[in-house]
Amino acid sequence: MLTNVRSDRVKSVRSLSRRSVRERTGRFVVDGPQGVREAIRYAAARVDDLYVTSAALERHDAIVRDALQAGIRVHETDDAVLDAMSDTESPQGLLAVVAAEPATLDDVLARAPRLLVLLSNVRDPGNAGTVIRGADAFGADAVLVTEGSVDVLAPKVVRSAVGSIFHLPVVTGLDVEATLEALSAHGIRTFAADGVGETLLPDVDVGAPHAWVMGNEAWGLPAEIRDRCDEVVRVPISERVESLNLAMAATVCLAASSGATRRP
Repeated sequence: MLTNVRSDRVKSVRSLSRRSVRERTGRFVVDGPQGVREAIRYAAARVDDLYVTSAALERHDAIVRDALQAGIRVHETDDAVLDAMSDTESPQGLLAVVAAEPATLDDVLARAPRLLVLLSNVRDPGNAGTVIRGADAFGADAVLVTEGSVDVLAPKVVRSAVGSIFHLPVVTGLDVEATLEALSAHGIRTFAADGVGETLLPDVDVGAPHAWVMGNEAWGLPAEIRDRCDEVVRVPISERVESLNLAMAATVCLAASSGATRRP
């Protein structure tokens, strides 16, 4: 059992909370049973180590058993060690170190996607993770993230995605204008989701391949980006409500697309 909170191993895992370390090592942390379970199910070859407390070993024995069967190194720790490794105030007893697997826009486009989400300058980790989860839930083929956005491998994003980050490609570091051009060249219509849109969501044709373009939480999409999209779409809401937050708006738009674009 690992009990030394000052060990190099503990420091190394905790350092993955920093973006610079994640980028240098190509590793990130998955914290909690749901995310760890999906990492083992869908990306076992990329899981380097699993750390588990005694209590979690009993509570989530099936996850640990699957990890061992997949050849993943499992380390039992005391609560203090897991607390020191995690950046959350209330870790749930399971933490995995996973190798990143970068996706590219070319790879995504080569698969003839029907539904995409493009996040432009999205900074809030909870929003980003929730959009990834929503994209997964409603059958999107990938999530595209522009440069200047939050790191999708940050612990808070990974926790908010609840395992969905292992279900679909997430492409990062994209130039928004170049990405819009590439989508157009591949016959993918782009819908800017914005409160100034003249087209209402129920009136949008979501039957053809398309991408929802979502902007920053505070200022939305710049006019020059909206102008580059095929349509600017507004979600109709009650006059009593000023606006929807990013994650909620993305979920509503993805739900509207789901029936027409979901693969059989």
